[in-house]
Amino acid sequence: MKTLLFTIALTLSSLFISAQSEKNETEITTEGTTITVTVSLQGTEGTVLFSLHNESTFMKNPLVAKGNSITDGKSIVTFENVEPGTYGIIILHDKNDNKRMDFEDTGMPKEAYGVSNNVMSFGPPQWSDAKFTVEATPIEMEIRL
Repeated sequence: MKTLLFTIALTLSSLFISAQSEKNETEITTEGTTITVTVSLQGTEGTVLFSLHNESTFMKNPLVAKGNSITDGKSIVTFENVEPGTYGIIILHDKNDNKRMDFEDTGMPKEAYGVSNNVMSFGPPQWSDAKFTVEATPIEMEIRL
């Protein structure tokens, strides 16, 4: 009887140890991918503000915001370690470097802006037009203002 109990205890112990070893070997650390965004501009005044959003942050506080200068008529930013999911990007050419969009008295923007997928419509950008899917493959896109 003692031998049988010892054998059962040994078998269960080895199963638990084996299960722990398999768990450690199969844990996968996923890293996100990169999204490189290029915008072409005329002139070199001001900076370009890039913001990465998900649906709940679109047109609000971005998940990630970056700014870059304009060199040779282009501004390029790379968002790194972006996890798979659905995102949208908004770009603003901040000509006066005040870190916000300026508006005319009529409510029309004074500064150029653009969104991912290059959909330009009357009124503010819409999530349904700007969204795109991020997977494991790096993404390169050009956004027009």
